[in-house]
Amino acid sequence: MRTTFMANESNIERKWLVVDAEGQTLGRLASEVAAILRGKHKPTYTPHADTGDNVIIINAEKIQLTGNKLADKIYYRHSNHPGGLKQRTADEMRTKYPEQMLELAVKGMLPKGPLARKMIKKLHVYRGAEHKHQAQQPEAYTLRG
Repeated sequence: MRTTFMANESNIERKWLVVDAEGQTLGRLASEVAAILRGKHKPTYTPHADTGDNVIIINAEKIQLTGNKLADKIYYRHSNHPGGLKQRTADEMRTKYPEQMLELAVKGMLPKGPLARKMIKKLHVYRGAEHKHQAQQPEAYTLRG
């Protein structure tokens, strides 16, 4: 009798993947990176276990947005004080905080809860082509599409 495979911490193999964001569209890149962080690209995917790989995104400042989003899209945050609503446009986020922009996009595409908080820790976003994870021997990953 065959049994269903269930992944757990003892039989998960994690790789390190490098994704180049240059010329990529923000949402398409974020959805594919979220799937990699969840482990959906592996045959051993288990929904209740963190089976995903570590992802390094380089050239975050060269991400593309379609349409008028650079001027129209607004990122909000609140300081939890009265009148503490802050806002930034997507253009300002891309020039000053591109790492945060990509992290927010990927985080929004992960399931909510403790498992997602564990998954998002495997995402490393860098401005420019340099990263500090050469010791992990990351493999280059080409996006579909």
